[in-house]
Amino acid sequence: MPVPTPHLRVDLDRLRHNVRRAADHAASSRVSLRPHVKTHKSIEIARLQLVSGARGITVATVGEAEAFVRLGCTDVFIAYPVWVDDDRGARLRDLAEVARVAVGVDSLYGAANTGRRLGGSGIEVMVEIDSGHHRTGIEPDKAGVVAQAARRAGLPVRGVFTFPGHGYAPGAVAKVAAAEALSLRAATSSVEATGLAVPVVSGGSTPTLAASLSGARAYRDDDDTTEVELRPGVYVFGDAQQWELGTCTPDDIALTARATVVSLAGGRMVLDAGSKVLGADRASYASGFGRLLHRPEARIVSLAEHHAVVEPGPGRRPRLGDQVDVVPNHVCAAVNLASELWVEEAGGLRPWPVTARGLNA
Repeated sequence: MPVPTPHLRVDLDRLRHNVRRAADHAASSRVSLRPHVKTHKSIEIARLQLVSGARGITVATVGEAEAFVRLGCTDVFIAYPVWVDDDRGARLRDLAEVARVAVGVDSLYGAANTGRRLGGSGIEVMVEIDSGHHRTGIEPDKAGVVAQAARRAGLPVRGVFTFPGHGYAPGAVAKVAAAEALSLRAATSSVEATGLAVPVVSGGSTPTLAASLSGARAYRDDDDTTEVELRPGVYVFGDAQQWELGTCTPDDIALTARATVVSLAGGRMVLDAGSKVLGADRASYASGFGRLLHRPEARIVSLAEHHAVVEPGPGRRPRLGDQVDVVPNHVCAAVNLASELWVEEAGGLRPWPVTARGLNA
């Protein structure tokens, strides 16, 4: 039976191509991939990434970690300055019984609290630094102070990490990736000055991935003892943000929302995929609330919960009842709203559950 619209649809051939391409580039650069699975929240895709050579996975929440560990992922980094309370402490200790787990810290108080709750559990910490995104993270030259605090609190220090999120801007990639590399080197020096080793430095995002790989090659040439890992997420699917930034082409996009034209009143084209399917994100540089995969000039000009209003651009307009493929602006937000992904393979469709849907705590 046909799957009712709107629904999220995955082109499996493109997905596999995107995963393999990133894995091959990382291997040739002697870099480890630890992809961020909050993009897809799918155990099937995580397994594909791990089979293709990923070092482990990255998650954003304890709930995501629990979901993926329960289904066999045994090396998980929660790339977030988790505030460990009684509930999260117990859950993290349980996870550490069956998997290798690391969490982020970015303050003296956070390190002390994490150590008080998790010291002796085997859970490791990564010190988060701010490489210019100005969200979370300590200044790079203070990484050693936080690392020592974590060590005194009984926590093994795996290394340092950052998120170059300000690379999500037109023309910013080269500058952001260079700042990321300099910040990670400064943080490494800060930690090493305290007498602690830095086994791992971790960074990366989808828009900066190619530049970060180039920087990592230079890093590895200078220091062959430290593992360099990158944590892209969106690369598996692509989305309208990446399309507009030039990080991917329409031929790379592996996830779309299949939608039906429900109205042509007043010359407008309205689809049945609104913000409850596509997500409501619109970056400052985005030219709309989403794009149509096979109509590159079209833009979603307004979005409601169950309506997407489209300026279709040149060419023959679709008719009422026609179906189109919408590229969400931010694929992570779209996936988090779905219960399953409908995977296209050999001319058929099969559902993959969104394993970690809604596990935001």
